[in-house]
Amino acid sequence: MTDASAATGPSEPPPAYPELLHTAIDARDCRGLAEFYRELLGLRYRPGDEPPTDGSPDDPDWLVLLDADGVRVMAIQRKADTRTPTWPSEQVPMQMHLDFTVVSIDALDQHRHRAEQLGARLLHDRSGDAGEPLYVLADPAGHPFCLLVQSGERVGRAGRVGRSAGPGASE
Repeated sequence: MTDASAATGPSEPPPAYPELLHTAIDARDCRGLAEFYRELLGLRYRPGDEPPTDGSPDDPDWLVLLDADGVRVMAIQRKADTRTPTWPSEQVPMQMHLDFTVVSIDALDQHRHRAEQLGARLLHDRSGDAGEPLYVLADPAGHPFCLLVQSGERVGRAGRVGRSAGPGASE
């Protein structure tokens, strides 16, 4: 029996495609950005990644955040030379962005204000767009992300299915 067959069991065929484990984001302040996304998305740390409570130094270089079911959602990796994206200017281009959906315009505004209280800043306001209301914000490390009202499209664990609504989308 190979290692691969041991992991999937003898009667199960291997998955047809690789599965996304999590999204990893580079940041100069690993803990600070992990705390932002933990609070914004209601996530929790992987056991062992929590901030120390005994006063010991806290200088992590890799932290993993889990959803309520214990599924990996995001990892934050310390990278001292990370440059802050300047979207919409391409002086320092973004490498990726995240889209987060909410269920209504009221929820969109509530989550925008909550994100700003956690340290995000507004980059673009398209909340009046009847087809796809959204805000583009930057997290405390400068990575752009979108908050948008969920349309009738199917949305799964991996995120929004269909056209991108935020930075880089052609309109």
